Amino acid sequence: MGAQPSVAVIGAGAAGLATLKALADAGVPAVGLEAAERVGGLWVYGTPGSPAYRTLHLNTSKARTEFADHPMPAHWPDYPDHARVAGWLTDYADRFGLHDAVRLRHTVERVERGGDGRWSVHAAGPDGPVDVSVDAVVVANGHNRVPKPPTPTPPGTCTAEQLHSHAYRGPEQLAGRRVLVVGGGNSAMDIAVDASYAARRTLLSLRRGVWVVPKHLLGRPSDTLNGALARRLPWRLRQRITQRLLTATVGPPTRYGLPAPTHGFLQDHPTLSDGLLSRLTHGEIESRPGIAGFDGERVTFTDGRVDEVDLVIWCTGYRVQVPFLDPALLGDGADTLPLYRHVFHLDAPGLTFVGLMQSTGAAFPLVEAQAKLVAAQLSGRYALPEPHAQRAACRAELRAATARWGQRRPAMRVDFDAYLAELRRELVTGARRARATGAAA
Repeated sequence: MGAQPSVAVIGAGAAGLATLKALADAGVPAVGLEAAERVGGLWVYGTPGSPAYRTLHLNTSKARTEFADHPMPAHWPDYPDHARVAGWLTDYADRFGLHDAVRLRHTVERVERGGDGRWSVHAAGPDGPVDVSVDAVVVANGHNRVPKPPTPTPPGTCTAEQLHSHAYRGPEQLAGRRVLVVGGGNSAMDIAVDASYAARRTLLSLRRGVWVVPKHLLGRPSDTLNGALARRLPWRLRQRITQRLLTATVGPPTRYGLPAPTHGFLQDHPTLSDGLLSRLTHGEIESRPGIAGFDGERVTFTDGRVDEVDLVIWCTGYRVQVPFLDPALLGDGADTLPLYRHVFHLDAPGLTFVGLMQSTGAAFPLVEAQAKLVAAQLSGRYALPEPHAQRAACRAELRAATARWGQRRPAMRVDFDAYLAELRRELVTGARRARATGAAA
């Protein structure tokens, strides 16, 4: 048995595993608490609570998704499926000896801060209640588990079967149906393409336009092109270049009957799909605007068209919830919580978050960088700035994010390349602060 853990990591998906690995590298004993029966988080198809579906693949290329400490195999396709990704995460845990630190089938129910500054984590384990007392807690449980219904709910009564994309598992659920897919994200596009092969008819309803990006442009994975530009150009210039490139290669979304985007490229998470545009041009998917209302199995759209459907799939995203934390620690909600560098709680020393953000690109390299920052801080190799400086940084980031993304969760938004560079700089700057503090002492 190793040393008593001084840190509890909640979740053993990509974020939790990256955190456990970084803590182990820094010599900080930790325990991981995972509700599922195996590590891998949402990528483990069939695990209770996972939103993975049978046709799920990465929507960011492997070169932009892999961990720096654990590259994906060179012979893999550019966009691996969920089974490969889940296996790769298991291999990560194997390679770095993380399994012994993870307690599987442990569902965290409550996290409390004591008067002595320590934290108590209460979980339900396979053999009964479990209590862990630690110096610090890392919340790494993800935020794609609590389905969010459409807001506002369309008026009228819908008698067609309805399900959220969280409950979608494969095309067999769509066979022979008249399917309406609602949403403009990656899951919506994947499910609409699946439906176009299995369903009797497929409608795709988008309330607002999105930029649909093929997974390859100019013979390369499309996200690698923007990554190359990011090292040289500000995002506004990258936006103009990318929009012109998309218009020149695949045409504007309106060319396919989709609504025109109201936001520029890089002002929302990109929607990647190789199949959608092709299926639209073949008439196998029919585009519709937002829903005006339901009347039984009849749905009226905002342009006046009326169609009959017998299955509605709501691809309307997820609520960001951290149910085991005291609501007082979350303020107005987890999706508005100000965190220094999207990691450190401003008012609760020892409480950190890995993965509580929405990126313009992949998440894995970002959670890996966040984890290294947390491990450096907990091992004393990184020092936070003064509280007033942390708050000022959060306010500045929120202003910039709101100017770029509007009111769509600006507190969680990050630009993949800019944020990754910022975390690397922060690690160096915080190490200097730690050395200065140590020298002064």
